[in-house]
Amino acid sequence: MQAVVCRRYGGPEVLEFREVPMPEPAANEVRVKVVATSVTSGDSRLRAARFPPGMGLIARLLFGWRGPRQPILGTELAGIVDAVGAGVTRYRPGDAVMAFPGGAMGCHAEYRCVAETGPIARKPDGLSFAKAATLCFGGSTALHFLEVAAVAPGDRVLVVGASGAVGSALVQLARHRGAAVTAVCSARNADLVRDLGAAAVIDYATIDFRGQPGAYDVVFETTGGMTTGEALPLLRRKGRFVAIAAGVPDMLATIGAPGRGGRRVIAGPASEKPEHVRQLADLAASGVLRPVVDGTFSFDAIAAAHAYVDTGRKRGSVAVLLDPAAHE
Repeated sequence: MQAVVCRRYGGPEVLEFREVPMPEPAANEVRVKVVATSVTSGDSRLRAARFPPGMGLIARLLFGWRGPRQPILGTELAGIVDAVGAGVTRYRPGDAVMAFPGGAMGCHAEYRCVAETGPIARKPDGLSFAKAATLCFGGSTALHFLEVAAVAPGDRVLVVGASGAVGSALVQLARHRGAAVTAVCSARNADLVRDLGAAAVIDYATIDFRGQPGAYDVVFETTGGMTTGEALPLLRRKGRFVAIAAGVPDMLATIGAPGRGGRRVIAGPASEKPEHVRQLADLAASGVLRPVVDGTFSFDAIAAAHAYVDTGRKRGSVAVLLDPAAHE
C-alpha cells in the first residue's frame, strides 16, 4: 500500500510516498480502507520538531531523535472496513467508520488497522468522510479538557485560539455544557465562531483581551502564546487556566502556590479515550458538534496541506482525501 513517511524532521519537503506492507488485522481488529484523513497542527509540529518551550529534549526522546519513530503521521481517519480479524462482532466489511489512533498515528496511509473496542465508531449518516475524518483531534482534546476543568452551566469561559481545530470544538462543546463563551480570534474568523456558539468575540489584533481581571471561570489557551502569569489575573476565585499547548513553564505552574485565590493551572497531554470517539460521533449526528473544514487536499498534495497548516492560519481542520470516488 502507499503511505506518506517522514524519516527526518524538517519542512513539508521531507515527506515521501513509499510502498509499505499492507497491514493484516489481528484478532479483534478491523482493517479500514482510508477514504479521508487530516493534517493537524500536531502532525505539523511533529514533522518540524517544533516542540513546546522546554520540551525539545524530552520530545525527541519520546518521539525520535532525528525523525519520528513512527514515520507514518496522521492521527485521525474516516473510511470503510474492508477486512476483520478473528472474533470481531461489532463491524463487518462495508461499514463506514471514523477512527482516532491519536498518538499511535499511522493514518497517512491507504489502510489502517484498529481494535474493534478501540478508538473507532460508525460514521454518522449524512456526514462526509472528510468531515468525519476531522472530528477527533480537536474534539477529543476539547472533551478531555472540558472534563478536567469541570466546565459547568453558567461558567464564563474564554477560548483563546477559538477558530482552530481544538478551539472550534471547545466553543461548541462548552456552549453545549451551558457555559457562556467568549472567543478570541482574528477579525476574519469572528463570524465563524459566533456561528459556532460564541456569545462574544474579541479580535486579538485590536482589543487586549488580557485586560479583563477576574472575568472568567475558565480560560482555555490553545495557541501556546499566553503565559500563566498573563492568564491567572483573568480568573475569578477558584478559576482554572487550561494550557493546552503547554510547555515546561506551564507544567511547573500546575504545582499549587499560595496567594492564587484557589485558582489553578491545568496542563499536560490530553487523554485519548475510545469512548470519546463514539461520543463525538453521537454529538455530530445530533448536530451539537459541527466539524469545521478549512480545505480539502488530495493525497498526492499532502505536502501542500502541511505547508498550509504550517502558516498557522487555518480555520478548523485540513482534510486529505485518499479516495474521491468513495467520498462522493
